[in-house]
Order: sequence, then C-alpha cells, then structure tokens
Amino acid sequence: MADRILVFYGSYRSDRAGIRLADYIVCALKNRGADAELVDAKAVDLPMLDRMYKEYSKGEAPAPMEALAAKIREADGFIFATGEYNWGMQPGLKNLTDHFLEEWFWRPAGIVSYSAGRLGGAHANLAWHGTLAEMGMVVISSTVAVGQITNTLDENGTPVGDAGKSFERAFGRFADDLTWWIEASKRQREHRAPPF
Repeated sequence: MADRILVFYGSYRSDRAGIRLADYIVCALKNRGADAELVDAKAVDLPMLDRMYKEYSKGEAPAPMEALAAKIREADGFIFATGEYNWGMQPGLKNLTDHFLEEWFWRPAGIVSYSAGRLGGAHANLAWHGTLAEMGMVVISSTVAVGQITNTLDENGTPVGDAGKSFERAFGRFADDLTWWIEASKRQREHRAPPF
C-alpha cells in the first residue's frame, strides 16, 4: 500500500508564491508512488483557535475540523511547506496545526521552507522543528530551504534553471529520508503499539 502523506501549506495571501512549492511537493511524491494530498489552510479555513478538536464532544466538532482530523489520523507522514514571516512561522499554518494534537502523534514530519529572499525561509524552518516535535511528530533531520522561490519554480510548480535543478536534487534526498522514517514508524507500530 502506498504511503499516505499530507502536505500542509498555510499562506492566506492573495499572491501566494509558495503554492507552487506545495503543488510541486504533491506531484513529486505522487511520481515516487506515494498517496499525497495537499491540505491548504486557506481552503480549510478554520477559525482562529478557540477550541482544539479534542475539546469537542464526539461528533460536535465543525465538519472541516472533523474531516481534517480523520485525514491526519490516517496519514503515515507529513510535510509542512512553509513560508517565513518576519523570521517566524506563517500564522495560517500555525493556526491550522494547533487545532489538533494527539492526531499527529508517532508519525514522521519534514519541513520544506521558502521565501522570496536568499535564505529560503530558514528561520521559519528552524522554528517549526521544535513546534512539530512538541506536537508529537518525529521531525526528520533533512530539510529543504527554497530561496528566491519565483526563480526556482515557475507558476505551475515546475523547477526552472540551475536553482530548480538544485532544488530537485535536494528534494529527492529529503523525500528519501522521509520515506525511510515512514517505513520505520509503520513497522514499529505493527511490532508494538505506541506507549500512549
């Protein structure tokens, strides 16, 4: 059975350059044989966090939250495609992830960041590591930082020029790493149930 990987993206801006990265990731994962799906925080449109999913009685959570909770529980791994806002996280993506907790547990996650500048969202990338680990995910050590995103991927998410070639190589290694951890976590869950 193909690995089920959710790709989370969180920009709410009207001109979203990062969506091309999220689309590339989903397409590349599918080409590698994964069952990949984009989860766009803007499309899910959860309100600012008031109550977490777990704080609702069974069957009383808003429908979009209930549907996303089921997808997260069924996933084998996650990728967070994140931009950087003032050296920090995208608020839309952070808001979406904070609605859930136990649903994330015991699965690997990877981070691919981007920016219009040269550093490729490296500050946000680093900030997400600790946050995702605190939320119960196993964050892989490999990351990808895409600088000058509009010079790396065209509007269709196709790599362009030398920057695009470099990104494709980096993403291949990153995806190999995530796949290894997905396979390891699946085997461990078959061998022994998580401790909580």
